[in-house]
Amino acid sequence: MLQITNLTFSSWGRQFLDNASVSLPPGSKVGLVGRNGIGKSTLFKIILGGLAANGDEVSIPKNARVASVDQEHPATPVSVLETILEADKERHDLLTRLETAEPEEMGEIWMRLIEIDADSAPARASEILVGLGFSQEDIQRPMAHFSGGWRMRVALAAALFAEPDLLLLDEPTNYLDLEGVVWLEQRLKRYPHTALLISHDRDLLNSVCTHILHLSNRKLDLYTGSYDTFEKTRSEKLRLMAANQAKQDVERAHLQKFIDRFKAKASKATQAQSRVKKLEKLERIELPPEERVAPFILPSPERPLPPPLIRLENANVGYETGKPILRNLNLRMDLDDRIGLLGVNGAGKSTFAKLIAKALDIQSGEFHRDGKMRVGWFHQHQIEAMDPEDTPLQIILREMPDASENSRRSRLAQWGLPFNKQDTKVAALSGGERARLLLNLVAMDAPHILILDEPTNHLDIDSRRALLDALNEYTGAVILITHDRSLMELVADRLWLAADGTVKPFDGDMDDYTKFVLERAKQGMKPSQVKKDAEPKASTGTQAANANSGNAKPKKKGKSPSTLRHAVKKAEEIMAAIAADMAKTDNEMAETAGKDPKKFEVLSRKRAQLQTDLEKAEADWMAAEEELAEVA
Repeated sequence: MLQITNLTFSSWGRQFLDNASVSLPPGSKVGLVGRNGIGKSTLFKIILGGLAANGDEVSIPKNARVASVDQEHPATPVSVLETILEADKERHDLLTRLETAEPEEMGEIWMRLIEIDADSAPARASEILVGLGFSQEDIQRPMAHFSGGWRMRVALAAALFAEPDLLLLDEPTNYLDLEGVVWLEQRLKRYPHTALLISHDRDLLNSVCTHILHLSNRKLDLYTGSYDTFEKTRSEKLRLMAANQAKQDVERAHLQKFIDRFKAKASKATQAQSRVKKLEKLERIELPPEERVAPFILPSPERPLPPPLIRLENANVGYETGKPILRNLNLRMDLDDRIGLLGVNGAGKSTFAKLIAKALDIQSGEFHRDGKMRVGWFHQHQIEAMDPEDTPLQIILREMPDASENSRRSRLAQWGLPFNKQDTKVAALSGGERARLLLNLVAMDAPHILILDEPTNHLDIDSRRALLDALNEYTGAVILITHDRSLMELVADRLWLAADGTVKPFDGDMDDYTKFVLERAKQGMKPSQVKKDAEPKASTGTQAANANSGNAKPKKKGKSPSTLRHAVKKAEEIMAAIAADMAKTDNEMAETAGKDPKKFEVLSRKRAQLQTDLEKAEADWMAAEEELAEVA
């Protein structure tokens, strides 16, 4: 499906590929792996034609459809479902032609629509969207109502729905929760064509991939099998290379010794010259450079606090005077607890993290915690809010004002930021380097609890393993929110589930939760539901008949349906306005980055506040929808 032959590419003052070659079998699921910054995304851009190679090094069959997910869908007034349906260009074009086609053309158009199973397209699109976390109500809402992360999900859904012959996915799980990742794994395993994906998620690579494509030392090497198989095969390959290199070094030394001893003697001149030629022809075995990964340093608390660290009793938490996001919390956490917090996006995981970090107060109930307790809290918004003009040295200066410069530089080096990176502006650091800096910073004071909200989004596989090692050595408590199933399984010893407006212990392990997620996805999209959306509501007479038969449920007393519908509409309007403001702010931040640090900082604070406002508006909308469902 994809043929790369002797591809060489240099740009931005460095060489990414040097005579690299590979051929991907049709229908294969290939994981593209390599260290952060090695050039994986650059290779994608070359395949897509965004970066020009020197010639015809990249070959794809004629008329093959190639697609990627490289940016979020715009905030348009078009519904989510219609946006996905438009991704099938042929179906969309045929339906457009049908509106103005001459009678003699209609038969041909209808025949082609039947061939491509156009009638089932809405159901197929809905199934993908529900799997990625959208509700049936969500898919009918305009794109403008959704934040950038959700519009990225729409872009991923559109690519999966279009089913190109070659699908390129660059870190597709970064905008998904664990539930979305579980669903995506199953979907990609059934994908009917060739897929090439960049991912640092070991479980995804093991579950989905038939091959691993390794980019290292400016070369491409294709391995058959999962990521675990690749690691074993490559380890054995490196061991054999090292052994052969040692043998070659001995042979070289032996040849050189003979040449040096006898090159001046006439009687041995012929033999010496023969060995010179043999030495020149001996191709040197070069081992790839050692890829060392700096450890994470997560100091443990020196003195344990008396249990429990945290106790919540009938606690409700929300934003300002609004309705609670999480209700009736009855939970306890001790110093040795490792809690894995599960739940779909919007279920309240981040709200719970803010509560434990004391960024939010409870609205009612009781929250007991030791006044001496220190909390280290890492979340993705910290990376987004970093001043692009800052340097790691300036950042650590604020954290260690009394230390010497040598001590600060030594600390940064321990964290994996060498001397040449310490004076580099944040804007020039990779996502992995920024995540490393922040993860180590939040743990500097040896907190009693570490709250990690998606800590692995920017980390490669080796760095994720280093984080796992550090967490296993850390003796404090941990609350982990992650879509990395492997990290969740190896760190968490208890699971809590955020769902239905509360957080409760989950009775089961990650395998049980995976089954729960997949079953819920099946229940979330049934054929009857698709038809139901298109059918008119039951008439008054039908409703009366149902009531007389004893099947009607009694309505709860409270707000009238019209009042609640008005509340839902108002909440949707507020969310749309906030989403539009966020999109505008994102554009202003992109234009300002690196030019005006003060303005960028103001915009960053505004962006963070808008995110909080959006979460509150979404909570109000969910509450109104729930009340409306109860009385409707």
